[in-house]
Order: sequence, then C-alpha cells, then structure tokens
Amino acid sequence: MDEARQEIDARYYANFMDVIEPGERPFAARFDTVDLGDLVIGDLACGADVRMRFGELGAFHVNAPLSGTMEMRQGGGAPVVATPTDALVLDPSGDTFLDRWSGDCRTVSVKIGAAALHDRLERLLGRPPRGALAFEPRLDISRGPGLAWARFARQVAREALAGDSLAHHTLVAAPLQEALLNGLLLAAEHPWREELDRPAEPLRPAPVKRAMDAVRDRPEHPFTTTELAGLARVGVRRLQESFREYVGMSPMAYVREVRLERVHEELRGAGPDELSVSEVAWRWGFAHHGRFAAQYRTRFGETPSQTLRSEGDGSASGGRRPARRVPRTLAALSGSRGSVSPP
Repeated sequence: MDEARQEIDARYYANFMDVIEPGERPFAARFDTVDLGDLVIGDLACGADVRMRFGELGAFHVNAPLSGTMEMRQGGGAPVVATPTDALVLDPSGDTFLDRWSGDCRTVSVKIGAAALHDRLERLLGRPPRGALAFEPRLDISRGPGLAWARFARQVAREALAGDSLAHHTLVAAPLQEALLNGLLLAAEHPWREELDRPAEPLRPAPVKRAMDAVRDRPEHPFTTTELAGLARVGVRRLQESFREYVGMSPMAYVREVRLERVHEELRGAGPDELSVSEVAWRWGFAHHGRFAAQYRTRFGETPSQTLRSEGDGSASGGRRPARRVPRTLAALSGSRGSVSPP
C-alpha cells in the first residue's frame, strides 16, 4: 500500500489511500505509467476496492476505465461514476475524492498539464480564451469523438509502455501530445467546443502570425506596436488593420490578453505565502498596479488577490499541497488555425 501511494504521488498527485473492505479482495496494485512531458498516461489497477483523497490536482485529469467503476467527486459537486462507457474529466481546482475504485477496475488515467491545455486552446482559437476552461465531468466514450479519443489514448499508452518505443522520441512525442490535447478539446464538453467544431476560418496572414508568435514567446517583453510591426515585417497601419480583421483586437490589446492569461495561470498555481500579486504582475509586464487590477477583474471576474487566496486554500489533508507547475509557452506547432499561410 505504501509503495502504491508513493507511485501515485510521484507520477500524479499527493494522496491518501485505504482499502475499503480489507480481506474481501487482496490488494495487488499494478501501475504502468509513462511520462510524455505535459502528459502522464497510466494503465492502473488496484485489485481491491480502495478509496483515495487528494487536494487540488493542479492539472486536468481523465479516468477512462477499461473495466469496473470509479466513483469520484470534486469540490462541492455530486459524485460521478466513471465506467467503460463514461470517462470522468476532472478540473485542476477543487479538493478531489475517489470514494470507491472497484477492485475489478482497470483504467487508463491521463494527467494533462493545465498550462499546456490552455495554450493549445488558445492556438486553436487564435486568441486567448475569455473565461476559465472547465469541462463537463462526464465524457461519453461509447461512441463518437469520445470513443475515438479514448482508443487513441489507450493506443498511445500501449505503444509508450512497450519498451524501446518511438513514442519517447522528440519527433514523435510532440505530435502525439498535440493530438491528444486537440482530441480532448474536440471530444469533451466545454465553453468553446462548438466553436472548435465549426469549419476553420481562413489562415491568418503570415505577418499577423509572426507578431502573435513573438508575443506568446515573450509576453513580458515591453512590446510597442512599432516593434511588433518590425517583427511582422509590415507597416504599423497594416499590422493594426490586420489584427482587427483576423484577431478581433489591436496588437497591444492582444499583448495585454496574453499577459493577463499568464498572470492568471501563475496565481492559480501558487499559494498565498509563495509570492505576491504585485511581484507576478511586474514580472509579466504590468507596471501600473491599479490599472492591472481593473483589467484583471474585467477579464476573470475576480481580483488577483482572490485568485491567489482561493487557489491556496485547497491543500490536501495533512497540510500537504500537490506540486504545481509554472505556466510555460509551448513551441509553435503546425496544423492549428494560427498556422502560417504563404506570405
């Protein structure tokens, strides 16, 4: 049991685990897991009925049982049961409880870095999403996109666990990660699902893409419209007109949106005693604290301090908080709406 707790802790989250009915079935856990950067995929089974407690996960998570059931609840929500036909999607926030992991349950368990999934959504939309990314807890894996995503995740897990696998090679791992992130965003229910389902809009002109990539790579840099126009290799007026047409905002408004998103992610990933709001705001290029606070509240519906306090209150039982990851920007990948069109 101690080894099982330690393995879940090392690969996924800090936890407490107990057998529900000792002696009913022998506890014989088998955890086959593989780390693919921003994703951890595991083929997990315990052999006996167990319950587990976590704090806030700090990452998105999908449990897709191959057999048996997992009854879970998060925050103040009602219990939801994961089965071989209904996977369970968990959010980064909210204390998490696994009330019963049945002894006959073998599950594909996927941990997904919150920053990576937010960045993928932003690239697919071509703009920072307004509002929090939250999923409906149930994901139908008996048919349609849900079934296709679950099959793909299982296939990736099998291949990655097969010893000397190409899935670990950089040239293969990155596209696999991107495909799994894209697939989840297309299969699960969330506020931007319908928009992603629509036919893709025309590709943005290369100058707009160059400017957007520069901002995403260094959002803390003190960009000006003139500098962005130089990086885009066009005049200021053309850049402004192109941004309004293809992005729906001015270049500097886009800089502000990306910075606010980075601040939000960092505040969500830290406890109130680990850093200050002003420190984070300054690091991401906001020099005027009052103006920053007003823009943040308009963007996220709460003050920066409220975000920091709310995320810091969800420590696991016993005072231990799950590890958090500071957001980082992924390298630009082809195939999204923001791809470069011929100049």
